[in-house]
Amino acid sequence: MPKGRPAYVPDDGLTTRQRRNRPLLIVHTGEGKGKSTAAFGLATRGWAQGWNIGVFQFVKSAKWRIGEEKALRVLGDSGEGGRVTWHKMGEGWSWIQRPGTEADHAADAAEGWAQIRRDLAAETYRLYVLDEFTYPMKWGWVDVNEVVETLHSRPGTQHIVITGRDADPRLLAAADLVTEMRKEKHPMDAGQKGQRGIEW
Repeated sequence: MPKGRPAYVPDDGLTTRQRRNRPLLIVHTGEGKGKSTAAFGLATRGWAQGWNIGVFQFVKSAKWRIGEEKALRVLGDSGEGGRVTWHKMGEGWSWIQRPGTEADHAADAAEGWAQIRRDLAAETYRLYVLDEFTYPMKWGWVDVNEVVETLHSRPGTQHIVITGRDADPRLLAAADLVTEMRKEKHPMDAGQKGQRGIEW
């Protein structure tokens, strides 16, 4: 894409403006660090455009306080850009699963997905960040085919960004933009745990 120009322009009957403004399904996946961080950076851009942003966190614990949440909440309340609404589901399913709680987590994930479907139908947000949403699909708590069909048929100009490892091939095939984060090196490889300001 030299100088921001696409290498190929399809013969689809759309004007340049219509093609440019189509809503996107974006997936950040892979083993590397930075998937959620990139999605929250995208949310900041959307906020600056005056878009209403809906963040739905599916894996990180509701008790965790991450820097991006604090920043986006302050921005959303500032009156300068769009509104930011933050939804947390569950208690950190991927790393803090407790025996006997899987059914509760699955029910929370299903309700979270049901809320997203309601918001999509109502066109509540211009950008949806579905953080760590690949996991409920991987674990069978949310039906991948239903997700793909719902996102494909969503009304209006609602952008979606989904993060998480092991994205389903059906989701990747349906996406307009896929970025795979690949780890080359990580401080944890040398025994260093995550630190404030870098991981959260």
